[in-house]
Amino acid sequence: MSYSRWRDSGLRFAFNGHDIFYQRHGAGNTALLLIHGFPTASWDYEAVWPGLCAQFEHVLAPDLLGFGFSAKPPRHRYTLVEQADLCEQLLARCSVSRVHLVAHDYGVSVAQELLARQLEQPERETTVLSVVLLNGGLFPETHRPTGTQKLLKSPLGPLMVPLMGERRFGRAFSKVFGAQTRPSPIELHDFWQLIRCNDGRRAMPRLLRYIDERRAQRARWVDALTRTPVPLRLINGPDDPVSGAHMARRYAELVPDADIVSLEGIGHYPQVEAPDRVLRAILDFHRRRVGGD
Repeated sequence: MSYSRWRDSGLRFAFNGHDIFYQRHGAGNTALLLIHGFPTASWDYEAVWPGLCAQFEHVLAPDLLGFGFSAKPPRHRYTLVEQADLCEQLLARCSVSRVHLVAHDYGVSVAQELLARQLEQPERETTVLSVVLLNGGLFPETHRPTGTQKLLKSPLGPLMVPLMGERRFGRAFSKVFGAQTRPSPIELHDFWQLIRCNDGRRAMPRLLRYIDERRAQRARWVDALTRTPVPLRLINGPDDPVSGAHMARRYAELVPDADIVSLEGIGHYPQVEAPDRVLRAILDFHRRRVGGD
């Protein structure tokens, strides 16, 4: 599906007074929820979307607040906890009571928050049945933010925003991909359009406060991974400088019976760089570990 068709075929709902974009396939009380990363949006899953829709009756993919085609209030206090609230509201809106998660980058922390809530309050309205994690900062001690992220998060961040153009973004963004799987100029342009939409550059310094939130919530969110009875699989692009092989090693150290699929030659965006391999790994996980749920 093209960028423009993805945008034009999406749906909208209001979350705390903000307009939120999402894609939806099918219906039913059990759904697969795709949670994207920073700084992009649900369109990251476009290449695996048809395959997932062919296997799951109900699939949802929102653009979180501050991302993609959703509202991007520039002075908002963005938090990962609020993004988890957004996901729960979308599930309730779509009458979902049982959910499988696929989460990437920023989204892995949203998934950890949802797992933590389920541990703390097992009888919640929505039950998480399984989680597939793609590259992301599951452990603050292994997360290696890019130079651009460090600058935008610093006190100089608001001053840097006007200097961030498409060419500079493309150079920095390409560095987190595998050497042989970097995005084409057309793909880079589409990713840039996602960021520029609704004047999104202005929100980026505030969105990056998620790095501090991860540190503050580290004990609770890592505990959610190590204690949850929910089936987990990590699909990891080891060539990712941000959360690649080094993060997967830490995952194997901390998570009991760690289920890890490593995709050789792949970087930070496995679902973009190797969509067929990611789709197979997701479907294999559901066949072997999740069963008929």
